[in-house]
Amino acid sequence: MLTAEPFDLHDERLRRRAVRAAQGLEPFDILLTGATLVDVATSELRRADIGLIGPLIASVHDAGEFKDAKRTLDLTGKFIAPGLIDTHIHVESSMMTPRRYAEMVVPQGTTTICWDPHEIANVAGIPGVKWAVEASRGLPLRTLIFAPSCVPSAPGLEVSGADFHGAEMEEMLSWPEVAGVAEVMDMRGVLGGDERRVDIVQSGLRSGKFVCGHCRNLKGAGLRAFAAAGIESDHEVTSGTDLLAKLRTGYTIELRGSHDYVLPEAVEVLNALPHVPQTVTICTDDVFPDDLLAKGGVNDVLRRLFAYGMDPVAGLRAATLNAAMRLGRRDLGLVAPGRRADIIVIDDLRTMTIAEVFVSGRHVASNNKMIEEIRPDPVGAPRETVRLPLQSPEVFRPKVSEMESGRATLRTIFRPRFTEWRTRTFEIKDGYIDLPDDVLVMAVIHRHGRASPVPRLALLEDWGLWTGAVATTVAHDSHNLVVYGRNPEDMAAAANAVIASQGGMAVASGGKLVAHHALPVCGLLSEAPAAEVAASLAAVRDASTKVADWAPPLRTFKAVVGMALACVPSPHLTDQGLTDGSTGELFDTLFVEAAE
Repeated sequence: MLTAEPFDLHDERLRRRAVRAAQGLEPFDILLTGATLVDVATSELRRADIGLIGPLIASVHDAGEFKDAKRTLDLTGKFIAPGLIDTHIHVESSMMTPRRYAEMVVPQGTTTICWDPHEIANVAGIPGVKWAVEASRGLPLRTLIFAPSCVPSAPGLEVSGADFHGAEMEEMLSWPEVAGVAEVMDMRGVLGGDERRVDIVQSGLRSGKFVCGHCRNLKGAGLRAFAAAGIESDHEVTSGTDLLAKLRTGYTIELRGSHDYVLPEAVEVLNALPHVPQTVTICTDDVFPDDLLAKGGVNDVLRRLFAYGMDPVAGLRAATLNAAMRLGRRDLGLVAPGRRADIIVIDDLRTMTIAEVFVSGRHVASNNKMIEEIRPDPVGAPRETVRLPLQSPEVFRPKVSEMESGRATLRTIFRPRFTEWRTRTFEIKDGYIDLPDDVLVMAVIHRHGRASPVPRLALLEDWGLWTGAVATTVAHDSHNLVVYGRNPEDMAAAANAVIASQGGMAVASGGKLVAHHALPVCGLLSEAPAAEVAASLAAVRDASTKVADWAPPLRTFKAVVGMALACVPSPHLTDQGLTDGSTGELFDTLFVEAAE
């Protein structure tokens, strides 16, 4: 007999026990009493007691109807809801291994995640994805793995640690732990009929599993064509208008919390509809560990949505029943007889303060702490992935080969996130660029051993005035070494600290290292306890505020990890040079022309 989920609920003895307990003929294993049930099927808030038998909900009945149980928990004054489901997550952004991630998010009420190990795959390839599968086994956090579809995210514009085509996708989709194709980000490839991208999408369609999308800035015919290719979902919502267009096109929306400025408009649009569509789910996508510790994951997204005016029951339905229906998991998403006992107890709906968490009938967390010990990691993690020698300050001095002295018009990249090409005239002295105070240097160095490790440099505008440098191997999506700064000594100090630790983040000023966050697993993760990882990143983030000129919402610490994201349809710098994700152009030089 199959015992893995969801087949563990098929056990005849379990069902016989549940049937008897539901009739009061034998005691429940656990009886939850006194709480108000958030019924996401009917939108009611009603008093009910819930009886559990093993991993199964045996009964949801009127308060006080049955009292016979091996263990009873009085939850008077609290709310009961299904466990939260995160429909799109990169665990790597937490900078923790799956075990440590579970320690953090399960007490926050998340009991199921849909993990796209895209970042690990871009470093360690198929063996990295296998590690993600193995490292997720046996946790109190249910992990559905999605096969990374874009490795690298923009072929031809960047080189990562691996290269996935249709054959690799077919292999991953053959694994029972893999639920589908993860976000297809190469929009230009899909719409242009690129053979690699078509093979990958078709592999997903033939498998009968999910094909997830990434539809940033797509609209009109392009948005419709992307759906016609077989792509079903999107989390790249940029405005209320964009959300409505994607809902009308039939996409399942994974409404994410990592772009908070979008949420007020999203709530306004959803509240204007007759009801929140069944195709709205909730995701976190990317959350840094210090934010995850201080604010939460899915529970934090819901808290903010409620503050912006979303009805709490509708929000909880999106994060539970809607998600379960999207995933085809009939055992999840609802507190009802016959369903899996993934249950959260909430102190206050508006603040989404989680008191207790049950996973498959096991009481695993209480008052924001795990009470069930998590098993050790079953397999060794991938290490030694930063294949670079230490760097000299000289490589970070921007120069042009086209002229020795005079004035030159050069390409620049304007502002973080929503980038644009600009040109600007600079003084050239002995071949080197005389940097104005308001121009920042960005360097990308290939670190996987599959391309030249010669640093590529770009000039950034609208990044403010910097007095130090930041280096990181967390750099979506190819995760090459990226360094920002103005002073070559600062840039070298930060870069070399990261190289020496086999990955991570570092801040330097005055030619000296001032903060360092080591991430030796794939150059992305730490095996340390969650609180230590969060504190280490917080120290680097705090140090960055002393050397960088942040100006939210665009000019933020988080912007440093996305400036090499070549698949986004705008200018970026990768290990191959200056790129444009909208046109596929690749420039090997900053030089445009000599200027008078």
